[in-house]
Amino acid sequence: MTAATAHRQASAQALFAAPDIVAERKPDGSIWLKSATPLQPFARCVGDWLKQWARDTPDTVFLAERSSADAPWTKLTYREALRLVRAVGAWILAQDMSAERPLVILSDNSVDHAVFMLAAMHVGVPAAPVSPAYSLVSKDFDKLKSMIALLDPGAIYVSSAKMFAPALNAIAPLHTAIVVAGDPDGFDNAISFSSLTAAAETPDVARAFSGVGHDTIAKFLFTSGSTGTPKAVINTQRMLTSNQAAKIQTWPFLGEPNLTTLDWLPWSHTFGANHNFNCVLRNGGTLYIDSGKPAPGLFALSLANLRDVIPTVYFNVPRGYDMLIAALREDDELRRRFFSQVKLLFYAGAALPQNLWEALESLSIATVGHAVPMVSSWGSTETAPLATDCHFQAPRSGNIGVPIPGTEIKLVPTGDKLEARVRGPNVTPGYWKAPEQTAKAFDSDGFYLMGDAMVFADAARPELGLFFDGRVAEDFKLTSGTWVSVGTLRIAGIAALAPLAQDIVVTGHDKDDVRFLVFPSIPACRALAKLPDVGVADVLRAPSVREAVEQGLARLKAKGGGSSSFATRALLLADLPSVDGGEITDKGYINQRAVLSRRAPDLARLDDDGCGDWIGCPA
Repeated sequence: MTAATAHRQASAQALFAAPDIVAERKPDGSIWLKSATPLQPFARCVGDWLKQWARDTPDTVFLAERSSADAPWTKLTYREALRLVRAVGAWILAQDMSAERPLVILSDNSVDHAVFMLAAMHVGVPAAPVSPAYSLVSKDFDKLKSMIALLDPGAIYVSSAKMFAPALNAIAPLHTAIVVAGDPDGFDNAISFSSLTAAAETPDVARAFSGVGHDTIAKFLFTSGSTGTPKAVINTQRMLTSNQAAKIQTWPFLGEPNLTTLDWLPWSHTFGANHNFNCVLRNGGTLYIDSGKPAPGLFALSLANLRDVIPTVYFNVPRGYDMLIAALREDDELRRRFFSQVKLLFYAGAALPQNLWEALESLSIATVGHAVPMVSSWGSTETAPLATDCHFQAPRSGNIGVPIPGTEIKLVPTGDKLEARVRGPNVTPGYWKAPEQTAKAFDSDGFYLMGDAMVFADAARPELGLFFDGRVAEDFKLTSGTWVSVGTLRIAGIAALAPLAQDIVVTGHDKDDVRFLVFPSIPACRALAKLPDVGVADVLRAPSVREAVEQGLARLKAKGGGSSSFATRALLLADLPSVDGGEITDKGYINQRAVLSRRAPDLARLDDDGCGDWIGCPA
């Protein structure tokens, strides 16, 4: 064990509860895992948290936002948040909204978004935040139309009526909802959100709030959906509050004062909303809403915000950490500020490549003299999201931890893998208006079928955690009969091709060898090629870029492990992944199946032995 690992483990012990896991092997070969620590009683509803902090720490800042790097932060205290929630709740009740007529939110994270969402849940009306990409990036609006038709909303919120006008016009024939906008100019009949917050609270709000319970639907969250219509996952109050009760049991330090985070992760996804947002609200912390994100042209705002706000806990996805590491290396003052107060770095959405793990470790040691703890977890929209949590410091990236209190994991032998299934108070009762899909989602013991495979860090010591072992449906066989673990190889490939590979799609179904479709990091490729002013295609054809990719493939092959552990060829893709095609979410997660199903021409180029487009691994 290195000194850095030992120090980080000591730091983690001060932050986390020690895992105590029971593993029971069944006659059918399955392994049932659960925490020996019982789940403690949890809140009736999310609104109880808001009431608590409005009473106990009314002047603490709950939410803050700004639109540009030089703008002041607009802040909302817990006291003011509760007042606004009750006022907007009165308006919602006056519209006769319900689960059959919920609130749909099309805009990105903002204070108004949060207030509207909390107000709906406060009076027992589900909120359905929808990724803005379906309104602002999509060209045909087909998925947005299907969502609106399914939900039949009573109200639709957008930050700017003018910005969202094309999407609003596209869905107009499908609903009778009232359109509410932060800025209503630009769309006929839209009303201003400020008119809702000016409303007076009525006695009906308190009565409605008292009727909210564990079984009340809090949200509809949509799956990304590689094909067809995204499913609306029912999220109950029980799911949300039990999840955070388990979180505080595994991360007891969250109960300490001054929890602060700066977060961009979208509230249309369970990670940003149910994990991060609810973590702050459950523990009376402060959430600075980051209007930037890890994307070209937007990350500069995230960096400006980090220079202004010092988080105590930092959440991000691997792509975000990749861009952050580059900035920390170039800016000593930013690095000093970032590591000065942060107790924990948390990654999710995808596994963190080991090279990024090691870079963060090195940077923190160089800055504050020790390695900051780095952890992850595992779950889905259907588990709100936490099912396992790594509440200990693993020695390397990829450990997704152990079952949280109250949640059981069943590991079922499937081929040479262990398929993971989940049961607990955090699991959805099903999909909205989709009884057949709901029935297919659970096994005979009531476990939700996640579709993910897991492997033990040490089968003899389950408390040491699990590693994600790929999506069962994504893995495939080569002609030799050898199984390819797509999830594992994808991470290894990104690390081997760093920093040129933004993401990788693994293919080679029924082939003799594995191949990569690579979504490149264009800035990294430009820097290597020293071609700042030419088109993307010319950058990707640059000899220095192709040679670097070839060397990366050779490094991956040199690690050994047989034909399923490396790719013989890679094709760099010049066009971005498609939102309409379900190839990518706004967290930056690549859907392997969707990419493979939509990119037949690229696969043909990759498989053509006479094609000069792909880059080959030297013998």
